[in-house]
Amino acid sequence: MKSIFEETQRQELIDRIKTLDAGDAAQWGKMNVFQMIRHCSLWDEWVLGQKNPRYKQEFIGYLFGKIALRRMIKDDGPFDKNVPTSSFLVIKEKDGDLTQLKTNWVRLIEGYAGYSNPGFIHDFFGKMTLEQIGVLAYKHTDHHLRQFGK
Repeated sequence: MKSIFEETQRQELIDRIKTLDAGDAAQWGKMNVFQMIRHCSLWDEWVLGQKNPRYKQEFIGYLFGKIALRRMIKDDGPFDKNVPTSSFLVIKEKDGDLTQLKTNWVRLIEGYAGYSNPGFIHDFFGKMTLEQIGVLAYKHTDHHLRQFGK
């Protein structure tokens, strides 16, 4: 399976990120391209351990998180459309410096080459293995790039 920890997969994602443009329209969902890039950057900062928002694992995640995770990363298929996100990853602002945001997001993707955040606990899935984190991070980025036709 594709993993963000593999150099070729990171580079493929980076190349796709660089093609994003302010005029790109979402094929599903409510976010515009600015909000999507900001959302993904915050998500990567969280997974990489650069920002640690306050949250606790959702109760339903305790019950079904591991089952849902296995379903989501069982193969190279894309995520379903319109999957809900965590409240701390919802972006309200609608515009900003897209060039700077893309540069920052690329830097974050490159940061997975030296991933070291053993204490990461997903708010729904809970504690994850390194392999699960790599696949989930790749698929999350891929999902949002597909959302904008990239």
